[in-house]
Amino acid sequence: MKALFHALVLTTPFLAPAALAGSGSTLTERNRVIMTDFADRFYTRRDVAGAFQRYVVADYIQHNPGLADGRDAAVAALAPKFATPGARFDVKRIIVDGDMAVIHLHGRTNPDTPGGAVADIYRLKDGRIVEHWDVIQPMPTTARNPHPMF
Repeated sequence: MKALFHALVLTTPFLAPAALAGSGSTLTERNRVIMTDFADRFYTRRDVAGAFQRYVVADYIQHNPGLADGRDAAVAALAPKFATPGARFDVKRIIVDGDMAVIHLHGRTNPDTPGGAVADIYRLKDGRIVEHWDVIQPMPTTARNPHPMF
């Protein structure tokens, strides 16, 4: 299983979105491959422009009221945050069901702050991200229970 994961990780960056949606697999499986590569490019490598160019349609619908619609608007708003020295975006889980995906992560644009828990929700169509919602929860300094945020 580990070898299969490594083979997928090593070959996925060279495949176009249409090739990732290969025949014989379910919509969920195809979109899981796409979202895994998108998450690596966007959150881990912080290649905002590259991830969005590869996987997001130009007329992408944005439900975050602080951002305008469109791929270019998202890149313009997000690239500076992701380029901040010390910024980290640690993906904790990726959940995919058909054409919907959720990426749950711990995001910090400033290493001196605790950051927040983020659930980015995406809708895909034909192997491309067409719509986005997000839920952001600041990391608390105290908690009434012993359970971690992640």
